[in-house]
Amino acid sequence: MTTRDIDESVRAELNRLRESIDNIDAAVVHMLAERFKCTQQVGHLKAEHRLPPADPAREAHQIQRLRHLAESAKLDPAFAEKLLNFIIAEVIRHHEQIADQPGRREPGVR
Repeated sequence: MTTRDIDESVRAELNRLRESIDNIDAAVVHMLAERFKCTQQVGHLKAEHRLPPADPAREAHQIQRLRHLAESAKLDPAFAEKLLNFIIAEVIRHHEQIADQPGRREPGVR
């Protein structure tokens, strides 16, 4: 069976739901972009003050926090943790790149 063979009312409902999914996907991408703008600023601040790119205590706290939020939202906490771990790994990679940039100023030197 193909989508052409589906009853018109079912097809209309499927399209409506898919449009909602597309809108949510767009919102997720925009939210991630905003999140990464903030984490880039954190990376520059860490580099300027010679702080390590990773903060295991913060990361553990965020994972626990996100797991609780996921449970409240009826989302699989294991999935939420995997997603956050993926994001954290990318943030750390960005922070390492920022710290390795040539010409980075020493703390307090302008």
